[in-house]
Amino acid sequence: MSIAELRFLAVEDQEFQRNMLLRILAGLGATKVSSAVDGAAALKIVRALDPPVDIVISDLDMPGMDGMEFMRHLGEAGTAASIILASALGGPLLASVETMTRAYGVRILGVIEKPVTPAKLEALIKLHAPAPAHPNRAGTKTAGPSFTLEEIVEGLKNDEFEAFFQPKIEFATGRIRGAEALARWRHPREGIVAPSAFIRLLEDHGQIDALTRIMLRRSVAFCKEWRAASAQEVSVSVNLSIKSLADVHLAESVTQLAYGENLDPRHIVLEVTESAATTEVGKTLENLSRLRMKGFGLSIDNYGTGYSTMEQLARIAFTELKIDRSFVANAARQKAARVILESSLEMAAKLNIASVAGGVETRQDWVLLRSLGCQLAQGYFIARPMNAAAFLKWTRDRAPAGELAQSGNTRST
Repeated sequence: MSIAELRFLAVEDQEFQRNMLLRILAGLGATKVSSAVDGAAALKIVRALDPPVDIVISDLDMPGMDGMEFMRHLGEAGTAASIILASALGGPLLASVETMTRAYGVRILGVIEKPVTPAKLEALIKLHAPAPAHPNRAGTKTAGPSFTLEEIVEGLKNDEFEAFFQPKIEFATGRIRGAEALARWRHPREGIVAPSAFIRLLEDHGQIDALTRIMLRRSVAFCKEWRAASAQEVSVSVNLSIKSLADVHLAESVTQLAYGENLDPRHIVLEVTESAATTEVGKTLENLSRLRMKGFGLSIDNYGTGYSTMEQLARIAFTELKIDRSFVANAARQKAARVILESSLEMAAKLNIASVAGGVETRQDWVLLRSLGCQLAQGYFIARPMNAAAFLKWTRDRAPAGELAQSGNTRST
């Protein structure tokens, strides 16, 4: 769609700045442009226009309804418009508001530090793509089916839960070094159900251990099969719930499970969140210490999102640091995220533990992380989670590792 066909809304309280923005848009070829002096006036226009606005260009610091409140209302209204934020507030604050806007479910093309120029504006406008014909409303995203605790427990009894696997790739060589096991519910009516529909209920009602046992048993059996088929040094990662770590018998039961399958514990990595050792500290540390003593790997998951990260790294013998996807996704655009990412990788290297980037979704993510010395990548750019059979087929069909490492494209052809 050409700029002349797009509908724009310019939201700016300063008359001079607003008129300048309108002139820039006209110079770029825009013919359908509305304007507003604050968020409240802009919201009325968004609600009234039919066909709807395609692109909103908004200031942040405005009297009345400011740009941040405006973004919240756009999210709640489920607008399909793309957003460009333009402000003189400075890079770090703009980055925070950009993250906030995305959190509200609003599609954002980018931010511009004033002054707005034709080149800056045109570059972001080119990123706009028409919304789907029937988009999910951004402020009321489809959450999928909801279930009662009784239904979930019945599914566990009926053996309806299984492990899907997402590969972990070595940046330097392009080789598969492991896979993370992710819980899925193969519901007889709803099909594949994501963990957001059942994990919280199981944890809140003390039923998570049943799912943990299923995931561990299936992951260990899969890893044994995978190693036999590929003859590679590969491992499987399994998430442990904070609730499970409070059970003093956990380490022993996990160890017995691995020994029962004749799988060396060093091929199993147990992922725990940063906050894992902030509750039931003694029991949690006993479990994690015993698991390390038996040879299991320990990964600190979602690194960078908790409040006690440094303390956890000092008190627990982690073997892997898994950087949260939010820092990976924003590193190319936000200075703060880039600094946190670089510092995390540097710290992992100094502690002599493996570094894993979660949420690698674009070639840009891959190239940046590889240049920064990250060791392992996991994310949609490589592959989506797959059931065991599909995963083994994927490992056979993918391109040669050396070629992939050079090209940076790790997806199968």
